[in-house]
Amino acid sequence: MLRHRLPVRLTLSAAILAACHAYAEEKPLAAADEPKQEAKQEPARAADGKKIQQVEIKASAAAYDPRRDDTASKIIVSNEEILRYGDTSINDVLKRLPGITVGGGGRGGSDIRMRGLGNGYTQILLNGEKAPAGFSIDSLTPDSIERIEILRAASAEFSTQSIAGTINIVLKKAVKTAAREFKFSQGKGEDFSSPWFNLNMSDRDGNFSYSLNGNMGRYNYHRQSPSDAFDTAPDGSVVREVHSSQLDIGRSESFNLGPRLNWTLANGDSVTWQSFISGNRFRNTGDADESAKIGRSSLSPRMLSSGDGRNVFLRSDVNWVHKLAEGAKLDAKLGYNGNWNESKLSQFGSNGPVQQLARRVERESREHGFSSTGKYSTPLIPGHALSMGWDGGISRRNDERQQRDADLRPLRPAGSSIPVPAPINGDEGFRAEVTRLAAFAQDEWNVTPQWSVYAGLRWEGVQTSVSGSGIDEVKSRTSVFSPLLQTLWKLPNSQDQLRLALTRTYKAQPTSMLSPRRFTSTDNKQTSPDYHGNPNLKPELATGLDFSFEHYWAESALLSAAASIRHINGYTRQGLVLEGERWVSMPVNDGSAIVRNLELEAKFPLKAVMKDAPQLDLRASVSRNWSRVKAVPGPHNRLDQQVPLSATLGMDYKTQDGSFSTGGSFSFRAGGPVRITETQSAYQTARRELDVYALWKFNPKQQLRLALSNILDQDYRSESSYSDQNGVMRQSSVMAGSAAVRLTLEMKF
Repeated sequence: MLRHRLPVRLTLSAAILAACHAYAEEKPLAAADEPKQEAKQEPARAADGKKIQQVEIKASAAAYDPRRDDTASKIIVSNEEILRYGDTSINDVLKRLPGITVGGGGRGGSDIRMRGLGNGYTQILLNGEKAPAGFSIDSLTPDSIERIEILRAASAEFSTQSIAGTINIVLKKAVKTAAREFKFSQGKGEDFSSPWFNLNMSDRDGNFSYSLNGNMGRYNYHRQSPSDAFDTAPDGSVVREVHSSQLDIGRSESFNLGPRLNWTLANGDSVTWQSFISGNRFRNTGDADESAKIGRSSLSPRMLSSGDGRNVFLRSDVNWVHKLAEGAKLDAKLGYNGNWNESKLSQFGSNGPVQQLARRVERESREHGFSSTGKYSTPLIPGHALSMGWDGGISRRNDERQQRDADLRPLRPAGSSIPVPAPINGDEGFRAEVTRLAAFAQDEWNVTPQWSVYAGLRWEGVQTSVSGSGIDEVKSRTSVFSPLLQTLWKLPNSQDQLRLALTRTYKAQPTSMLSPRRFTSTDNKQTSPDYHGNPNLKPELATGLDFSFEHYWAESALLSAAASIRHINGYTRQGLVLEGERWVSMPVNDGSAIVRNLELEAKFPLKAVMKDAPQLDLRASVSRNWSRVKAVPGPHNRLDQQVPLSATLGMDYKTQDGSFSTGGSFSFRAGGPVRITETQSAYQTARRELDVYALWKFNPKQQLRLALSNILDQDYRSESSYSDQNGVMRQSSVMAGSAAVRLTLEMKF
């Protein structure tokens, strides 16, 4: 661990930032040294020599704030904010945003949560559409993103599979001027290193423009993950204590490519072709060693593994925007997506001198689909913004898995009592088809200058078909009708406003939870059971109420308080049953749940409270979450292992000439116990992360960015347990924290 080096690291980091800040103050940019010359223009005169009155009209898009002005509010995170810390993973960006937490240990994790809920309760969109199954949002790099939209209440334009909220990631679109930018960065932590390259190009020629974003990098890692298992009898005595250590060594190489072409036609229409290609290949080895202090170990205490794989994701769409009479507009898009994955895994298990397992597993999956979206908008009635549209698509997925075990029974030493299991060989193939269709209509009505109302209706239908080896074809069809209402009331003092939203949302069941396909566990027990889906699952339906108060007390200054409640029917939990001699987990609909949330946020420039203060921006947020699953006895019967409390605190500073900027962000995520079922529980430690950055602009075309992440170097521990009349079984694991430094050189040419 790095804990013993933490004081030295913090002192050194502070000294470096202070010294560089002093350098930036002493030697500002040359351009900033030169005073700007303003041209003076004599007033125009008529032929008779009299002055003509001139009226200057100024307009600025910066005056429009979607969060403040839109009835259906959304928070916009700009490209500048996204790139501020020099991250190479979008998850590292999201963890600093108010009300959002990113779960898991290690490199960012993948469980993105709003209101403390993930796992399908929080909707993640890519350019307004759901990403296909198998696509990892973490593969997106911040350089390829134009903005992030956060919607706390559902909108009819997007899918209402958003009980907790929606995060819409918009890839780069706008081409304003010709630009070429190259970035090289090197990241280093105690257990990883990661070089990264990025190239951005864009230009415009009359009615044609293009942009290209490409990046590639490598991630090398070498990490140790300890875990422990404790079994206790009803009287509290320990009957089994096993310690395990897992060493993983590997690397992954990835690339992203995002070309975009745009044509503006003579009649004012526009046609845009945009694609996103992502590829990754990896190779890793693992060495797991288990030692039993009390009782027995697992079947194979020593397990060696090696694996490799690759995946490619492609998304491409053509967008046509057609202007109609009287300000109406038709926006239509046709898209294609494909996903290809293949992996190979070799495992070798042994117990002392006896080799018990020699297994080779090969997996391959192919998915492709087509989608179509469209929206017709018209100012048909004065004061109204009416629109309607559709969203449909079809996708097909094929999965193949081949497993081959060597028969090691003849190799067992004579007289040995250690068991050697029979080989398990098999070929499996599964196919899934998902067809979806949605239609919506919405209207935003400015009733008065202070009061506006948004109303929307959306219908969504999904049909799923799953078939494969050893299972009959399973078909599922569901549909949800969602009425939505939001209203905004601006108080007469022009600084305060109130929002209210009534929503009907749902959580669709993924194909993996509907398929009866079985996934087996190597060490089958209550805390690591087999798993198969349930074709009889129904979607979870939620009725929601949101209320918020916003106080804009100065320029770029905000105080807000928001409260929400969700009543969920058809809650899905993981049931645990004993089938024959094996424990099996299966999802089931079981009753209802209540979710409540309170969020406080403040952000303001220091100049709002101190007239002569430096350019220092401050921000803070706190999110408190409660939930209760009625079918699970309390206490701590929270939904989806909900994060009960999260908070962020940050600041950003910039010199007057803009040659130097720095800042920091602290995020906190509470842990604690949670009860999943009557017999299953889990526990997670709280997590604290501190990130800082510094940016030096040497000239308009060259700048250097230094970022330190996870400075607190905190380990992350999780635990799962099973208890019944026979005692308690506990399994705990530790994910080591790793402070990291990343240096990025950015050049425009």
